[in-house]
Amino acid sequence: MHHFLLHASGSFLGNACQTIRHRCCSSFVKMMRAVCVDAPGGPENLLLRTIPAPQPKDGQVLIKVHATALNRADLLQRRGMYPPPPGESEIIGLEAAGTVAALGPGLKRGWKPDDRVMTLLSGGGYAEYVAVPEELLMSVPSNLTFCQAAAIPETWLTAFQLLDLIAQVKEGEIVLAHAGGSGVGTAAIQLVGLFGAVPIVTAGTPEKLEMAEKLGAAAGFNYREESFAERVHEFTGGKGADVILDCIGSRNWEQNMNCLATDGRWVLYGTMGGKAVEGDLLGQLLSKRGHLLSSLLRSRCLQYKAELVRAFTQRVLPHFSDQAASLRPVIDSTFSLVDIAEAHRHMEANRNIGKIVINVIQQGTQ
Repeated sequence: MHHFLLHASGSFLGNACQTIRHRCCSSFVKMMRAVCVDAPGGPENLLLRTIPAPQPKDGQVLIKVHATALNRADLLQRRGMYPPPPGESEIIGLEAAGTVAALGPGLKRGWKPDDRVMTLLSGGGYAEYVAVPEELLMSVPSNLTFCQAAAIPETWLTAFQLLDLIAQVKEGEIVLAHAGGSGVGTAAIQLVGLFGAVPIVTAGTPEKLEMAEKLGAAAGFNYREESFAERVHEFTGGKGADVILDCIGSRNWEQNMNCLATDGRWVLYGTMGGKAVEGDLLGQLLSKRGHLLSSLLRSRCLQYKAELVRAFTQRVLPHFSDQAASLRPVIDSTFSLVDIAEAHRHMEANRNIGKIVINVIQQGTQ
């Protein structure tokens, strides 16, 4: 009985302290700088303004954002082609890294002010503060900077989802990843290797192919200069790729079908090369007993994302912080928040190899 009373008393005091801490911390955060878009259009429509800061709701943590990173979806949202899910922030930005600034009520996982965290977002990353369900938070490995951590959540969770949950990649399989120099591509190469499979890639420049090789790609093909389907057949002895990760879409469909192995899985997660397909796609897919799979992450429910974050934290995140870390985020360039338009132009020019990171707080002050 005494033990129960002591436990209950401790729990009460802990909850009381958490409530006080929540009120104390959140009272300091009233306004913040954020990137706003008044009308769809080009990078010039990205406007840095001072707006009210969000307040953490039940089960949420308020994050002081030190860094965020660009994703192709950001460009689409800026153009008015990819709105946030209902009820989510209208501010662009699908990932962030920073420190815990305030705690909402009803938290269960022991987060504390100033904890270093990174998080997947449905929106809100291009701002100084963002409120996040605690289930989506991950601790930043001690050997990583905020800049490096910001390059992980959206990109690496996307690649992990595609490879593990959707394609269910097995040891020894051949995985062809298009856009091998992109954020998802550079993550996929490393994850395929971690899972004991064999990564091969396509990319449009020798520099991107060289980076892919350094990350562990067994082969790389320049789609601008040669038929990647022919090269895949050469590499696999005519068998083809067991899995294709495809963010391109219609422009590649014939070559994808040509080099897909019998019973292979073609995983579509973007349509940068078009959506409309003309030709015998279904007939060819049927003849190979192929599986055409697709997935998006942003529109998934909180439970799905929370389970994905938990699995990634257990199976992948430790490999970023091992003494001889086997995984690393690839960062192409960094920009300050005031230069967000230039960062978008850099991505639209397709010049980046890896992630483009935005320092919301300049590194010297982090």
